[in-house]
Amino acid sequence: MQGVNKVILIGNLGKDPEVRHLDNGASVANFSIATTETYKDRNSGERVDQTEWHNIVLWRGLAEVAEKYLKKGDSVYIEGKLRTRSWEKEGVTRYTTEVVGDQLTMLGGKKSGDDSGQSSNYAGNQSNNQAAAAPSQTPDTNSEMDDLPF
Repeated sequence: MQGVNKVILIGNLGKDPEVRHLDNGASVANFSIATTETYKDRNSGERVDQTEWHNIVLWRGLAEVAEKYLKKGDSVYIEGKLRTRSWEKEGVTRYTTEVVGDQLTMLGGKKSGDDSGQSSNYAGNQSNNQAAAAPSQTPDTNSEMDDLPF
């Protein structure tokens, strides 16, 4: 039986994306997003916020979209998979777990209200990574529905 490695996150960027352009022409963007859960403490009855930070990696077209449109504080929806990698530094093996995103939706975190609802999808697989994502403007609706994807 095959496993499933899928992550879905909605959160806010902790800093502007760092984008590198590799020698082979590919782009890679790295940034972190914060997700916050709120619950009521059983003992004190007070609301408690618990924030988790997630390292996000976007490749090629999505990296270019992130470089052009994403800024610190923006709200985003990310779909992807978990990847753990290791490296050695000063004789010590270090590990990191990151989310490699294959879908990005901007959820309107812009203070000025523009660019809200823009979405970029990268549906390429490992054998065809040439698809470049471009944002498309989602029309505004007057309904009371949230823009959440679920």
